[in-house]
Amino acid sequence: MGKGVGEMRGGDLVIRLIGRMCTSMWGFTPDVIPAMVAEMGAARAVMWFAANFPRFLVTLYVLGPIRTHLAALTISLYNGCTYCAYGRAHALELIYLRDEGRLFPVDARTLASWRDLSRRELTVRLRGLLEESGLHAEVIWVERTLALVAGDTGPMNATEARIAHLCRMVGTMNRIALATGVQPDGAHDAVNKDDALKARLAQLQSANR
Repeated sequence: MGKGVGEMRGGDLVIRLIGRMCTSMWGFTPDVIPAMVAEMGAARAVMWFAANFPRFLVTLYVLGPIRTHLAALTISLYNGCTYCAYGRAHALELIYLRDEGRLFPVDARTLASWRDLSRRELTVRLRGLLEESGLHAEVIWVERTLALVAGDTGPMNATEARIAHLCRMVGTMNRIALATGVQPDGAHDAVNKDDALKARLAQLQSANR
């Protein structure tokens, strides 16, 4: 029993440590974090975050937030995960509003609901969304992301290697989020800390209804 108590305390410590890291970056602790620590155990969770999160942050810098979050959104929709799809879609709509000064054509909750679409229909919907939003160059990367997450092909270059890593990383989060039923929370990006931008988004979306 003592070992079990020690593991529980270790898990609580890891949740707090990872939570502080996420709060520093994103302004909140995603609800999937406690679920991941409970599923993996404290030691494995620490190793998983140490192995994956620094690489994710480099990918975010190298590919840029739009391509990175689009890839993570596409992976999550393919895997049927509402939680992760919403977190990435909400980041996308905030970043798009900040950079383009207008609403993303489809809101985050609607985007997250596309999890039940067939791969063909998902491809068509995402292509139309990107063309409508003026992100034409991203269409090919969404299609390549779907090919990678479906296992149709392996990565052909450095960019695809980064997306292949996202398939594995996000796929793990998708599996745990689906198994534990965590509900959507915030944008999984530093833009989530911009309260004025979030208020502007809410105001514009309300006026657009």
